[in-house]
Amino acid sequence: MLQTMPFQGLPGQQRVPGALDFPGSPLKFRSGSEAESEASMSEASSEDPVPLPEAEVAQDEEEASKKKKKPKGLAGMFSIFTKGKKKKGQSGAAEREAKPEAQPEAQPGLGGPLPTVEELKADLERGRLEAAGPLMRLERELQEAAAAGGVSEEELVRRQSKVEALYVLLRDQVLGPLRRPLETPPERLRQALAVLAEQEREDRRVAAAEPQPSALAATRPRHWLQLWQRAVAQEAEERMGRPPAAAEGLSEAERTFLSMGRTMKGDLEAVVQRLKPLFPAEFGVVAVYAESYHAQFAAQIAAMAQFELCQRDTYMLLLWVQNLYPNDIINSASLAGELQGINLGSLLPPKQVRLLEATFLSNEVASVKELMARALDLESQRWAQDVAPQRLNGHCHSELAIDIIQIISQGQIKAESITPDLGKQIQHMLLAELAAFLRSYQRAFEDFLERCKQLQNYRANVMANINNCLSFRISLEKWQAPQGLLGPLNELKSHGFDTLLQGLFWDLKPLFKRFTQTRWTASAQTLEEIVSTVETRLPEFSELRECFQEELMELVHLHLVKEYIVRLCKRRVVLKTAEQQQQLAGQVLANAEVIQHFCTQIGSPATWLHHALPKLAEIIRLQDPSAIKMEVATYATWYPDFSKGHLSAILAIKGMSSSEVKSIRSILDVHTGAPEATKALFSLIKVG
Repeated sequence: MLQTMPFQGLPGQQRVPGALDFPGSPLKFRSGSEAESEASMSEASSEDPVPLPEAEVAQDEEEASKKKKKPKGLAGMFSIFTKGKKKKGQSGAAEREAKPEAQPEAQPGLGGPLPTVEELKADLERGRLEAAGPLMRLERELQEAAAAGGVSEEELVRRQSKVEALYVLLRDQVLGPLRRPLETPPERLRQALAVLAEQEREDRRVAAAEPQPSALAATRPRHWLQLWQRAVAQEAEERMGRPPAAAEGLSEAERTFLSMGRTMKGDLEAVVQRLKPLFPAEFGVVAVYAESYHAQFAAQIAAMAQFELCQRDTYMLLLWVQNLYPNDIINSASLAGELQGINLGSLLPPKQVRLLEATFLSNEVASVKELMARALDLESQRWAQDVAPQRLNGHCHSELAIDIIQIISQGQIKAESITPDLGKQIQHMLLAELAAFLRSYQRAFEDFLERCKQLQNYRANVMANINNCLSFRISLEKWQAPQGLLGPLNELKSHGFDTLLQGLFWDLKPLFKRFTQTRWTASAQTLEEIVSTVETRLPEFSELRECFQEELMELVHLHLVKEYIVRLCKRRVVLKTAEQQQQLAGQVLANAEVIQHFCTQIGSPATWLHHALPKLAEIIRLQDPSAIKMEVATYATWYPDFSKGHLSAILAIKGMSSSEVKSIRSILDVHTGAPEATKALFSLIKVG
């Protein structure tokens, strides 16, 4: 049998610092439009950058101050990194060399002199993100110089190449910490995020401004935010694509699903707990990571679904797509609130999910059918080989019912573990297979009853199979199965009882014959022998379950009452006097009390038989035809199968005229409204 592998909140996951510590080669934040800029940077890095002539710088500053002031937002961003002021008499470059690395130096304000390209390059190479402000100011002034004219195109291109080379350095300093955000000190990460946010605002400002003809190459928007998002996607691909660790008892697909699930859940929890408080809300850091990991999970699931999967992997794929992924990851206690507004969707399209579900149902039903047939075949072999059944609490026990119930239940549980709806679909299919199995079980048991009578453990195996019916019945009631499924079990039980009682009833047959042979003169003695015979044989049935012992005793009770009535109907002597009839009625009543008392003692629940003999005795005793009619009418309400033939046989004892008999028989023509669920008594007795 297949064993399901429950996903218990991604078991075995170890929370370690840096859950998003993505090993491997560093990401290269590179786009096609930046190749030329990088080439320029290479050139600028290989030789000392040439500072702009002071006259040009002064002219640029003067023209810039005449046009318009810089946005306040940019100045505000610069203040994030500025913690002090320059000391008097100390040059910028010398001061930067003198200050320790951990204390960022204050940059000139918007109105102060700009650092040289060489100074900016040195700052950026040291990782000083404070250089972002002056660099953006340098970029703007270059654009203003190009718009104002007066500077040669060649000079503008030379200056822009140096600015772009500096932006390449800045980009790496900004996006580098974001590539391994959990390894980056929080303050450094905040600085990088502030610069990235300011660059995004500058991109939007330039995009919103009216384009003007310029000799400068278009460098905005730079799309650094998209580069970061792309880097997250690349890291998600690398993380989710790692080979899963070896795990005994799991298939490769199961190990892959488990590895991806643990990775995604652990990484997103780290993003929520450690990165979300640091990232600006507009970056949507949780959404970026969640969407990237979801895309990788979906891609690998989709690729796997293209192959012809084995039954076990089909189940596991559906289990992850329909249950574990949405419930244990997306809607887990730690992530549900964060991912609620992010529409990640399903890992597979609905149409493909339905096809996989159809495949699963077909596979599972076929597997259940095969497993049940195999279990019955093994059980039948044990019967034929005369293997004694187990004893459990003093009763004959067979594992067949338990095996079949487990096979059905596991199929049901597997489907329900995917979705409740799939569980409902498979229930009807499994019950249909169970009905077919029970019919096969009944046929195999009847074949055993017929062929294996001489085996030593024959009766024990019969009782074991009767005991099986209880387990089946309880499970069918639990599953709310149609009552029709009980039919084969009832037949099996009935034939089993017949087999067990056959010897006893054979021994009782000559004893019952004495009632007619001795003309009832020694009925008390005969009945005593009958009771004694039954009592002697009772231990033979002790290995039946208690409920089936009661049913068996009811059959014994029914047999005693039935055979007594049979002999009563076969009396050949007519009792014409009232005295003789009352004497016979007294004997029947006394015998009825003996039978009732004995059968109650041995556990028969058949209270419905208590009136069968006493009321017949009353019919025999009564002399008034009207009174007899009333008694017969009442009797027919209790035993609807009491026919005119049976009534005629009883009335024949009284020697009544044909007209009287006909009149009394007519009462049975009136429909008395038979009570529900009546049991057979007189339909078992042939007369005439």
